[in-house]
Amino acid sequence: MATEVKVPALGESVTEASIGELLKNVGDAVAVDEPIVSLETDKVAVEAPSPVAGVITEFKVAVGDTVEVGAVLAVIEEGGAPAAKGEEAGRAAEQREEGKEERAEASAPAASSDASQTLSPAVRRAVLEHGVDPSTIKGTGRDGRLTKEDVIAAAKAKKDGGTIADAAPAQAATPSAPAGERREERVKMTRMRQTIAKRLKGAQDNAALLTTFNDVDMSAVIEARTRYKDLFAKKHDIRLGFMGFFAKAACLALKDVPAVNAYIEGDEIVYHDYVDISVAVSAPNGLVVPVIRDAQDKGFARIEKDIADFGKRAKEGTLTMEDMKGGTFTISNGGVFGSLMSTPIINPPQSAVLGLHRIEDRPVVVDGEIVIRPMMYIALSYDHRLIDGREAVTALKIIKEAIEDPTRMLIDL
Repeated sequence: MATEVKVPALGESVTEASIGELLKNVGDAVAVDEPIVSLETDKVAVEAPSPVAGVITEFKVAVGDTVEVGAVLAVIEEGGAPAAKGEEAGRAAEQREEGKEERAEASAPAASSDASQTLSPAVRRAVLEHGVDPSTIKGTGRDGRLTKEDVIAAAKAKKDGGTIADAAPAQAATPSAPAGERREERVKMTRMRQTIAKRLKGAQDNAALLTTFNDVDMSAVIEARTRYKDLFAKKHDIRLGFMGFFAKAACLALKDVPAVNAYIEGDEIVYHDYVDISVAVSAPNGLVVPVIRDAQDKGFARIEKDIADFGKRAKEGTLTMEDMKGGTFTISNGGVFGSLMSTPIINPPQSAVLGLHRIEDRPVVVDGEIVIRPMMYIALSYDHRLIDGREAVTALKIIKEAIEDPTRMLIDL
């Protein structure tokens, strides 16, 4: 009996997705709940599993297609029936490859010297993340294609002091472009990148954005981390980072200045008695903002574990819609990339975002004397329609004071 595999529910308000990768071929046997198609939505990549055990006889979609919830992706013959043959199988395979060829311009050179291959989204993310040359890696997947595991193994071999050739036999060198040749490459934006572009532009168009700045002496936090990092790691099995301090400091500020934790809906202002902090995380396909729920009730260890888990799953592409649903306030740490100062853009419908930056030693005046201190610029961008300048400055000042005197976070000052 033939069974159709359809696009599953994708989450609240998400009605369509793009075909990112066909994980199986026509003729492949699949088990119940085994993923066969990777879908790219506005926020995350999700997989469509097989509802039955059987053999794939046809794909109804190709890589790059846009599909709606409920659309048919593939047909599976239950019970291990033979694969589709003749013209039907040929058309299905041709359709599959046709979609991949449309994206071939964005793919890396082949792993073999006599054929070219298109890298899947998961492999491309791994290549970008680990900074390896896919043309030097021997693929172990079907028809010699690269897999994510191949890239990770090659990156590990390189990190351990060897070369990529240590993980796989060296491949023929890719011919270099003639000297002086100028090239252009046209690559279709991913659905996630298109959504990011629309949301950021929409924030600028719809909100009255303004940014206020302050600087923070990080001496007390650095001293606390140095003194307690080993005990903290031993007890909680997680590293004590800076984000936990800023998350707790933000909770104090949002409690005292509730407008910064609110948003505008129509002609009403919606206030929250909880703090759900969206943490901006860099993923291979773009920026994602998973949410730390009820941050006001969580301790440093729980917050650090949540952040570490989000970062790991963002790199792996396993974050879910539920992870990024909601959020009342955002923290974006550009300092990890070396940013000195920025004006972050709010994450609608939120009304404010805290921007963190790199720490650097700078001369400052303390008690009439010039001293060198580890300083960080912090920025609060906000929607001036809802938040007055006095409120924004006050909220940022509370965060500054809490970081410079962490005891405030323990006694709620």
